[in-house]
Amino acid sequence: MSEEFIFGWHAVEAVLKREPERLQAVWIQTGRQDRRVKEVTAALDELGVPWQVVHRRELDERVAGVHQGVVAQVGKSREWSEDDLLAMLEQSDKPPFLLVLDGVTDPHNLGACLRTADAAGVQAVIVPKDKSASLSPTARKVACGAAETVPLVRVTNLARALRNLQQQGVWLIGTAGEAKASLYQADFSGPVALVMGAEGKGMRRLTREHCDQLINIPMQGHVDSLNVSVATGVCLYEALRQRLA
Repeated sequence: MSEEFIFGWHAVEAVLKREPERLQAVWIQTGRQDRRVKEVTAALDELGVPWQVVHRRELDERVAGVHQGVVAQVGKSREWSEDDLLAMLEQSDKPPFLLVLDGVTDPHNLGACLRTADAAGVQAVIVPKDKSASLSPTARKVACGAAETVPLVRVTNLARALRNLQQQGVWLIGTAGEAKASLYQADFSGPVALVMGAEGKGMRRLTREHCDQLINIPMQGHVDSLNVSVATGVCLYEALRQRLA
């Protein structure tokens, strides 16, 4: 059976709300009898999903991470392909607003980027299949439910995927410390994909060459770079500001 574990209340509640058919079993830490637990267990009973109250030790043995007292066994989530993405964009009545992560390998950063992407209204996050963090339980926990709302599209050839987006009229804006143009000089109002590089190394050369524009984030202090998830948040919210104007 294809299955995986998720943990954390936001992640479990997101699956319960959006993809309840994936839930197979839930374990809740003993001692919790608050309203949140009662609402979740009532919904599980209505769905016929088995749940148990167990000691924390059993939860610790099932997953590695801060589980917040809840762990769920779920069926595999849907895998989004590049064809799925293009079909979704064709059916949407909104101009594309996408995030591309070129080799982000830390699951905490992936989860944080997904969470911000959801908040900013990004339609999908695109990552290469190789040398990229997977949607692990840790990434889902950090995403606080966004892993269930924002499609994560894994592509075999990122450069080709970027070319296909350009053919669909999507403007590719990449971030690079040496870029001459500032984030605040870029136009995010139309069909656009923000391209972020990997932790430390930034974008790969081929990815950089496919970008229509390179921008930097102005830095006024002593540090010369930001964590990729923080930088993604800064850029996405400037994009959102322009798109709401």
